[in-house]
Amino acid sequence: MYYEEQWERLNEYQRAAVLDESPACVVNANVGSGKTTVLIAKILYLHIEKKVPVRSMTVLTFTNKAAGEIRERLLKIEPGLTDEELAGFGTFHSVAMNFLRSSLPVEKAGRTKDFMIIEPDEEAELALRLAKERKLNIKYKNRLKKRMEQEYAAFCQGKSVSRYKDDLFILFQALQEEKKRQNKMSFADLIEISTELLKEENEKPAWIIIDEVQDSDRKQMDFITALKGEQTRLFAVGDPNQLIYSWRGSVETMFYFLKHQFGAKELSLPVNYRSSGTILEAAEKFLQYGNTVAGSREAGSPILVRNHYDAFQEAVYLAQKIRQMNEKGMDYGEIAVFYRLQSQSEILENVFEKEGIPFTVSLRKTLRDIPVLEWFVKVLAYACNPEDIYAAEAVLTHPSYGEGAGKKGWKSFLAEPEEGRSRIFDRMRGFMHTFSEVQVQEPEQIYRYFLLDDYLRPNAASFVEDREMVLDFCKRLTDYSSENHRPFFEGTSEFLRSSALYGIQILKTEENPGRDKVRLMTLHASKGLEFTSVFIIGVNDGLLPLAGRGFEEEEEERRLFFVGMTRAREYLELSYYTNPGQPRAAGGPGRYLKMLPRHLLDWEEDKTPEEKQANLQQLRKAVSKEMNRVQVEKQEVKKVRHARYGTGVLISENEMTVEAEFEGYGKKEFLKAFGEVEILG
Repeated sequence: MYYEEQWERLNEYQRAAVLDESPACVVNANVGSGKTTVLIAKILYLHIEKKVPVRSMTVLTFTNKAAGEIRERLLKIEPGLTDEELAGFGTFHSVAMNFLRSSLPVEKAGRTKDFMIIEPDEEAELALRLAKERKLNIKYKNRLKKRMEQEYAAFCQGKSVSRYKDDLFILFQALQEEKKRQNKMSFADLIEISTELLKEENEKPAWIIIDEVQDSDRKQMDFITALKGEQTRLFAVGDPNQLIYSWRGSVETMFYFLKHQFGAKELSLPVNYRSSGTILEAAEKFLQYGNTVAGSREAGSPILVRNHYDAFQEAVYLAQKIRQMNEKGMDYGEIAVFYRLQSQSEILENVFEKEGIPFTVSLRKTLRDIPVLEWFVKVLAYACNPEDIYAAEAVLTHPSYGEGAGKKGWKSFLAEPEEGRSRIFDRMRGFMHTFSEVQVQEPEQIYRYFLLDDYLRPNAASFVEDREMVLDFCKRLTDYSSENHRPFFEGTSEFLRSSALYGIQILKTEENPGRDKVRLMTLHASKGLEFTSVFIIGVNDGLLPLAGRGFEEEEEERRLFFVGMTRAREYLELSYYTNPGQPRAAGGPGRYLKMLPRHLLDWEEDKTPEEKQANLQQLRKAVSKEMNRVQVEKQEVKKVRHARYGTGVLISENEMTVEAEFEGYGKKEFLKAFGEVEILG
């Protein structure tokens, strides 16, 4: 029933793509044309009508969200599908990992099936450590991670000297050896090693289906080429006008490559179902490759273009405007504000918070933001992989949660592992033996096993919060192991691998996070989303588009603006600054605004003097009120003094605790009973 309902909703272009059985087909899908709907319909058609087993398909996506949506809809049709059958469904990296852990002879690459994933930041830290230990001459260490990304391809091609003629290539070799010793793979290793091993495999999938193919890089295309057999059919969907990730390797000529390499037939999905006619007509000015977009909706309201003196004035205006929209019945969650740089969100956040506008910032929070969880994950990393000696170092030397071992002394724990010398070290070493054949239902069992009440600083003001976060994390471990029917040791190892690829939901959040909150995000983060109302701020030359862009980068800036505009369903507002307050950004309307057809716009410049004066007076009142509030807050600031952290700003206090912020140390909380902090004045 579900499949039939979906089929009836498809238009003629979508049905043609679903029914096509060419050896290779690439679908040029215009923005808002139902790309994901077609992709899922194609999979269901092949499985239900053509009887293609799910395990004979490899479906590659670029986001975990898309992969999850495809799996969810498949399981609606066939709830009995297993993880093994769906091993070929997911992001490029997750599918590569599944192949390496199941069918490919990973031992040829010097690893075992239970290898772990090393994240980019962790890999860069390991590289720095190896450079120091081996006394290698590495230039520009402060941007080593970027250098590794940029020069790794040259190293793989056999070049003998790095760009800056230092020891970087020697470091690459040392890093590869160390990753083998630790039984780890980086994201790049997953793709490269699986590509080499796939070339030797005889068993190939019946179908390869690719989502957002324009975001592919050359390594991923090599992966697809190695995966494809003579009888394998290829179906790819994408939009070259939404290529906005060239900075991380995406290739602009990917559609040409597919047609040239595989003789792919090209189809199109030209009809946009999302945006109003006015928004589409304006956005069309930023399309490339001679494309056009056919809309299915009425023209709607004109695009509003506003001038603000600076970002602060704009933030006050936006808070006022968004509140009015909400009072007229629009959910806050249907409103988004996009900007080019993440730094632009700070003023918005401050003003929205003070004005009581609920908002959420689309900025990924990592384990590094929560020290207790970062430390506990290192505990689990060493417990699951005793070759990861640097995880053991992080556990034992941590100044707050570990044994307080020195940077040199920690090695003695490994060299002379005497029982009883460190209880948490003993527990990490015994983890595999204790949990290799048992399932764990209660998170408290794991908490008690690692003696965490002793290691989470019981006398610290943060103890209760730290304990709650670790117990919540333990619950995720036990739930994951139980849901996947794994012994706890195996389940924990899998959880750590998955979290490295997919990220971890760091903290408990309310259901439907951000559902009724304004979304603040960069234009890059907006891809794949849609909202009733969208504000794009800072359309000034030098900010959007960014200054100093070459021809190719300028083309990508245009595509980025196109993506942002077409996230809006009904209302779009663009703004620019008289005083941008950003380096290299020019005051006045940027050239992207001047490219828009004037008849589609409600431009502030076109308003009568009376209308401008009324708007200005209203805004002045709001800005004056906000500035008075800021001035009062400045006058009320209290200072504190701490023996270690120096002078800081008092944030809050009650009968039991004092919370303060110190430059270079961040926010700290203290128990008044210990008298650690003095409130000044």
